[in-house]
Amino acid sequence: MDIILVPGLWLDASSWDAVTPALEAAGHAVHPLTLPGLGVPAPASESIGMADWVDAVVAEIDAVDGPAVLVGHSGGGNVVWGAADARPDRVARVVFVDTVPPPAGQGISEFELVDGVVPFPGWDFFDDREVYDLDAPTREEWASRARSVPGRVPTDPISLTDERRRSVPVTLLSGGMTEDELRAELAKWGPWAEEFEAIDDAEVVKLGTGHWPQFSQPDELAQAIVAAVDR
Repeated sequence: MDIILVPGLWLDASSWDAVTPALEAAGHAVHPLTLPGLGVPAPASESIGMADWVDAVVAEIDAVDGPAVLVGHSGGGNVVWGAADARPDRVARVVFVDTVPPPAGQGISEFELVDGVVPFPGWDFFDDREVYDLDAPTREEWASRARSVPGRVPTDPISLTDERRRSVPVTLLSGGMTEDELRAELAKWGPWAEEFEAIDDAEVVKLGTGHWPQFSQPDELAQAIVAAVDR
């Protein structure tokens, strides 16, 4: 199976480096992506929005011969869901890594703009439950490797127009919540809950990690992705 790996904000294709060997050992062809405009100053990236990120994933789907599995971490969840909407007949499964499918018209989140781009805000920006399992060397390494995001991308509304996306099987790899806990939390989120409940085949798997399992528990994350692909 072709597996397309989409990183979250500030991360490039190399953020999947510790995960890809186990996926390849399981017999899968792995395609980690770096999305357009990452690390590019505002004059050259200010026109790049969510649609461009979705288009980059769609192009990768179109480049493989058969159906693909899409894996999106964090903000990459919006990207892969947009791509599944664009190519519902070419996507075998969507795997969300500590994020949920967005409803139409919603962005990822809001972050401070600096010189027209969104720089990595630092680990102190995040809740302890998200970063507790990242040791100091890991935090230092990835803070230095994080790259700015085009200013429009985090707040750009996702365009979803094909309800066939909801027939694509979904696996949600939750860092810290069980399925019951996640569904109870989603019930407070209005349209996010409606989008998730409308999916024909959705499962939730608790990883028992923080928000960046590709850094803290890459082998466990790879095994969970393989299990999702093999369902």
